[in-house]
Amino acid sequence: MIKALCISATASNQGKTILTTSLLYHYKKSVRPFKIGPDFIDPQFHEKISKTPSVNLDINICKKEGVKWLFSNYSNKEFSILEGVMGFYDGMDKNSSAYDVTKLLNISTIIILDASGSYITLSAIIKGLKEYRKDNTIKAVVFNHISSQGHYELIKNQIEKDFNDVACLGYIQKDLEALSSTHLGLALKDCEEDKIEELSKEVLKNIDLQKLEEITKYEKEEIIYPFEKVEKIDKHIAVVFDKNFSFLYHDNLEFLKEHFTKVSIVNSVNDEIIPSDANSVFICGGYIETKESYERFENSKNFQASLKEHAKTKKVYGECAGLIVLGEVCDDKKMLGLLPLDFTLNKRFIRMGYYDNDLGITGHAFHYTSVSSKIKGEYTLYKKKGEYEKDAAFKNNNVFGTYLHTMFRANFQKIKRYLV
Repeated sequence: MIKALCISATASNQGKTILTTSLLYHYKKSVRPFKIGPDFIDPQFHEKISKTPSVNLDINICKKEGVKWLFSNYSNKEFSILEGVMGFYDGMDKNSSAYDVTKLLNISTIIILDASGSYITLSAIIKGLKEYRKDNTIKAVVFNHISSQGHYELIKNQIEKDFNDVACLGYIQKDLEALSSTHLGLALKDCEEDKIEELSKEVLKNIDLQKLEEITKYEKEEIIYPFEKVEKIDKHIAVVFDKNFSFLYHDNLEFLKEHFTKVSIVNSVNDEIIPSDANSVFICGGYIETKESYERFENSKNFQASLKEHAKTKKVYGECAGLIVLGEVCDDKKMLGLLPLDFTLNKRFIRMGYYDNDLGITGHAFHYTSVSSKIKGEYTLYKKKGEYEKDAAFKNNNVFGTYLHTMFRANFQKIKRYLV
């Protein structure tokens, strides 16, 4: 028996991250964080706070049995805390909403509601959430931006009058001192630990943690491995993972460790070199086109030289920022020149959301660069076949790059030829 819960809301910017952050810090010695959906940013916050890698749960990419296995496999602590995506039902069209994942896993959901300038209407919102899908997992509610104890009591009395299956766990007062003294927007990765501790104490001060723990008791299920079996690969793979290339699904790293004889982490920001005995290189997504990131890249001469030498005879796989750095230029910034591609940074995103490709892979793309290619694309990405299909992956000799982020465990046989 463990404890497990999901924190969701009616929309983004309602307080999910504030509450998740505070609970992760409070339970940091015994918690495993999870993120619903393909996001890379929240898991970085989670890991910074809890000192434990956060695992993405995405039905659209990994399918239902895959998500069940991932949750069971990584729920190796006393408490598993999932952070939802957008609003509770957002993503249902792709089977990847907080509703879909919590229903699949049978995990209790706590809804955080912004109570600014409202009290009885909040009960109507909860009723709408509860009735939209009768098989929802909503078990409790926390209210954000409460002006006083009296304000909370008004809301609590109404909720308890209207529902016998929704627990009021408490509230977060408005104008928290910990928030006013930082630039949290949330940029928690830039916060000192004492600030996070202060925030956690302020947020949880008026929340009944004993009641919260009671509704989060969970019987973990052992799941048979649902993914295609991959034989052990007797090769050495180097993973470029650092401040510039920080978008790495934790399970992708674990998958590589399970299936390659040796995995090395290379930090390009520290100007580390690609090991000479590495058979292939995986460059993670992240940021390379920004001024700060590019300045770090310019100071990595040894790393650049070693990667160019490696690419002469061995495989390189770049994902998003990893694709861009393999090109020739991004605006006026010179890249490695291993793929004959020119990139332009735009003010508006070019792709955002789930995409499928011609190889039958589902993944996620979110980028502001457009590309001009001197070679034929390796595959296109599309949300609907036949509509707005554009090249999104390119290969030149041993070097391959793609805009698509995907989860290796669910798609390895389809990408293997580019990586091995």
